[in-house]
Amino acid sequence: MNEIVTDLKRLELETLKNLKSSKAPNTLRAYQADFKDFSLFCLKNGFSSMPTEPKILALYLTFLSATSKFSTLKRRIASISVIHRIKGHYLDIKHPIIMENLHGIKRVKGTAQKSKKPLLINNLKNIINAIDEKKIPEKKKFRDKALILIGFSGGFRRSELVNIDFDDLEFVNEGVKIFIRRSKTDQSGEGMIKAIPYFENKKFCPVTKLKDWINYSNIKSGKIFEISDKSVSLIIKNYASFSGLDPNKYGGHSLRSGFATSAAEFGVEERNIMAMTGHKTTQMVRRYIQEANLFKNNALNKIKI
Repeated sequence: MNEIVTDLKRLELETLKNLKSSKAPNTLRAYQADFKDFSLFCLKNGFSSMPTEPKILALYLTFLSATSKFSTLKRRIASISVIHRIKGHYLDIKHPIIMENLHGIKRVKGTAQKSKKPLLINNLKNIINAIDEKKIPEKKKFRDKALILIGFSGGFRRSELVNIDFDDLEFVNEGVKIFIRRSKTDQSGEGMIKAIPYFENKKFCPVTKLKDWINYSNIKSGKIFEISDKSVSLIIKNYASFSGLDPNKYGGHSLRSGFATSAAEFGVEERNIMAMTGHKTTQMVRRYIQEANLFKNNALNKIKI
């Protein structure tokens, strides 16, 4: 009997470990931060946060809706639900009081999100020129040019970009192959390869600048850039400001959205954009294409005044 009890305890511990391992560390930290905010709300109002009830979650969403985006509300629901599952509790997030409350909030607030602007081709060139002109250490110039050009040309997420390892690179005659071990939409770690060709203009060639950075820093192993994903955003903002752009409108995601929007402007097919960015659904990619075509396919182009 004792052996059975001991075995069950071991299985419970392993199951809990598996539940935690099903999410990437950064994702799990984000869930925990969201749940902490929910816990504070419950503590202040005398509610139970673990386990909680649909009614309490609905009240929390109403409270949040005064200052938060609709996308934030949906993320908090997901976070609270995941933390409950990890702790062995069930929370019905499809309960009518939650869903109807969300529909009501959506009607009042809307769901439009104001995302960071994409860095388009001319923006990108201006930023590379700004790096060349700015009085900063040579090492930083080499790194930042490689970071920005690779980030743009590969349609990288910030987390993917900062986790590129020396062993993930394969330079070939056509350019460079970069193996992405894990990404936001690839939690199981199947990985994908992004192929970036040489550009004719070496000044703006991501492969050339990546080689320059590796040779200058004599990198033989480990992370290529050795910075955090937050640093990527700060770097973009800094050079955006220096090149005459509003830094508040640009961030780390501007590289990824800039690639997708620029590719769409040049008529690249949807599936080829997705093959580079790693998007699993067409919804976001079509937003980039729509943005790129606002003037190209504008009905007013046919009207002469």
